Amino acid sequence: MNIESLREAWAQIIAHKWLGALLVIFLYLILAKIVDLIFVKGLKRLASLTKITFDDAILRFLHWPVVLNVALLGLAHATYILNLGSRFEFIVQNLIKTIICLIWTVTAFRFVRWLTKRKGYFAERFGHLGADILVLLKNIAYVIIFVTASFIILSIWNVNITPLLASAGIVGVAVALAARETLANFFGGISLFLDRTYKVGDYIILDSGERGEVIDVGIRSTRIRTRDDIIITIPNSIMANSKIINESAPEPRFRLRVPVGVAYGSDLEKVEKVLLELVKAAPHVEKFPEPRVRYRNFGDSSINLELLCWVDDPRHKGPAMHHLIKRIHERFSEEGITIPFPQRDVHLYPAEESPKEN
Repeated sequence: MNIESLREAWAQIIAHKWLGALLVIFLYLILAKIVDLIFVKGLKRLASLTKITFDDAILRFLHWPVVLNVALLGLAHATYILNLGSRFEFIVQNLIKTIICLIWTVTAFRFVRWLTKRKGYFAERFGHLGADILVLLKNIAYVIIFVTASFIILSIWNVNITPLLASAGIVGVAVALAARETLANFFGGISLFLDRTYKVGDYIILDSGERGEVIDVGIRSTRIRTRDDIIITIPNSIMANSKIINESAPEPRFRLRVPVGVAYGSDLEKVEKVLLELVKAAPHVEKFPEPRVRYRNFGDSSINLELLCWVDDPRHKGPAMHHLIKRIHERFSEEGITIPFPQRDVHLYPAEESPKEN
């Protein structure tokens, strides 16, 4: 059978509208099955060879929507062949387009839900802020998908959406003006989340001088607890525009500086040896990086130095300093090392007799 014979056979089939429409539907169903096999036998096997799971999920979400789209295109083509009138064709064609739009809308909803299932992971790494923003972004994505799908469906049915867009713009401006502080805090929280400035459990110092542990990072505000067990709540819009010192980043350990002064007659080698010995036995002090002693300057009454060491967590700064000062005082007393204090020598001279008046 040559190509010319095939053309004649196809023309005869097309001459019978219903037979041609059924044949077109059948051919599209075969094409849909071929696409199905390409996904199952080809693409999914290739994706299984990779170490990441994201490509497997993408193929899982695209598989049946693509297959169904091919089948629905067959129905649309068959309707065009039947040529039953512009009104009937308009209704059927737009109905098929609407079904295709709904299929992809449901697929988008499922994909967003899959992306946001890792709420626990974000909560563990970023505290409540990560989980809250994830939920909020999911809801925003749902709204965007729903509104977009609604506008597409209305456009398919030739519904004028210009008034709806104008109304949406007016409502958006009104909401933005009424909730500008809330929106500022919300976007401040998002910027903190994206920048990873701090997370729950970090010790931070604000530019106003307060120091404490971050106990909660929410959509609207951040709360820190000071060493006096006082809770400070700061709006995220302020936190996003403030200088913040994070003592827990990038490493959780914290460098401790202990200032010490010794008398000018002290054996400096002995002083350094004693300090390094006692700091190695101190609680919460890290072995690496190793503690060190650095002489800083000649003071009025002493040679000033610093004992530098690292504690395992900023919350142990106070207890470690307390322990080290006590031990330094005890060991210096045992070793005969003097910690001087400011002294002044007062010299008294006899006053000269004032000259007698004439």
